[in-house]
Amino acid sequence: MPKGPQTTADGRANCSSEVPAAPHSAERSPDSGCWYQGITSYQWLVLALACAGWIFDVYEGQIFNITRNSMFSEILANDINTGDARKYGDFFLGIFLLGGTIGGIGFGILADRYGRRSSMALTILIYSIFSGLTYFAETLWQIALLRFLVAVGVGGEWAIAASIISEVFPARARSHASGLFHASSVVGTWMAAIVGMLVGSQWRYAYLIGVLPALLVLWVRTGLREPERWSVRQQLIGRSSMGRFRDLWQTPLWRNHAIHGMLLASIGLGTFWAVVVAGQNIAEEFLIRQGVDQPDAIRSAQFAFGIVQTAGGGIGLLAFGPLCARWGRRPTFILYHLCAVLIVPITCFAPQNYSQLLVLLPLFGFLTLGMHAGYAIYFPELFPTHIRATGTSLCFNGGRMLAVPVLIFSGWLKGFPGVDLRWAVTGLSLIFLLGILIVYRMPETRGQELPE
Repeated sequence: MPKGPQTTADGRANCSSEVPAAPHSAERSPDSGCWYQGITSYQWLVLALACAGWIFDVYEGQIFNITRNSMFSEILANDINTGDARKYGDFFLGIFLLGGTIGGIGFGILADRYGRRSSMALTILIYSIFSGLTYFAETLWQIALLRFLVAVGVGGEWAIAASIISEVFPARARSHASGLFHASSVVGTWMAAIVGMLVGSQWRYAYLIGVLPALLVLWVRTGLREPERWSVRQQLIGRSSMGRFRDLWQTPLWRNHAIHGMLLASIGLGTFWAVVVAGQNIAEEFLIRQGVDQPDAIRSAQFAFGIVQTAGGGIGLLAFGPLCARWGRRPTFILYHLCAVLIVPITCFAPQNYSQLLVLLPLFGFLTLGMHAGYAIYFPELFPTHIRATGTSLCFNGGRMLAVPVLIFSGWLKGFPGVDLRWAVTGLSLIFLLGILIVYRMPETRGQELPE
């Protein structure tokens, strides 16, 4: 069994002193004790800061989904129909994914070269400022530009935070800590849902609240230290050799990991916006078919998606880490993707009343969203320290770019006259099957030390 983290003379956790373990032995089995035994207060602080940044990341993305109908109605000065709302909504989500790709890759390189702490603080500052400026937007092109700039910060923060956690926590606790980090996204979704219901048609105030994460910058700057792994590696090879994109792309092993990681992420990110988020629209249309007035249907659908479905998704995210520790990364990914294909048509067509829909939505969220925790666990384990944030960011944010065509097709399909949303979402869920084929060709990293 590996030793707990050692400390340096100044009391910092020294992850580089962990004793290497044989494959499959570095992570605790269910009977060998709790994964969090021996975790230091500083390591918990790192996890808390990473979660706080990610919570507001998710808020910035989800608040658009929740407020976009009110936003478009006001900006376009008319009551747009459902098809137009979906078309514009998915188009702007495509812009968001593109901005996340550019910002994520750029900040991943900066984090590898100049350090995790400053880069993470800058990403939070960027998405906070431009979210707040959305309050003043008056035209669609202003909304598009601001959503792009918000995404630049959002895309960068996730990869840096995921890399920090993987480098600070010991191997035996890595999958659990990384899973908790990504699962904290549920809080961001709940925040967006609650704020969306509170502001109603006054959508601008929801974006003004997005300025609050800027307060995290001071905490990040004063509370975080550069991971020991990163500092040691920089001293060994020099800053100019850190974060070089060509090292990632010209080395066959790392390039292969990056390509497959991008493809895997594109499945989850594309289906998130095309399938998972559609849970709100499925609930709304279901209620309208049941004779509920549209305003009441919209409010109930926001609750069904933002609270009920998201709770199930949060449990799915939390479960992914322990399942990875027990079964391995690849089997857990395969299980989630396969079950996601099965649950979507059941959720779309089986419910006969609203109560039955509320019972199915948590399971829908569990299986279609839970796999996302695997990206925070798996991607940092695929790359060495000097290009870890770069590679992690390329996988996750490159997956955003590859997901853009899915968003465009999803918007066209859902907005096409006469198309039943339930059949559209069921058809889009078949994309999960591609995820099984992709992860089958990827390496298993359970129980292995991070590559150096």
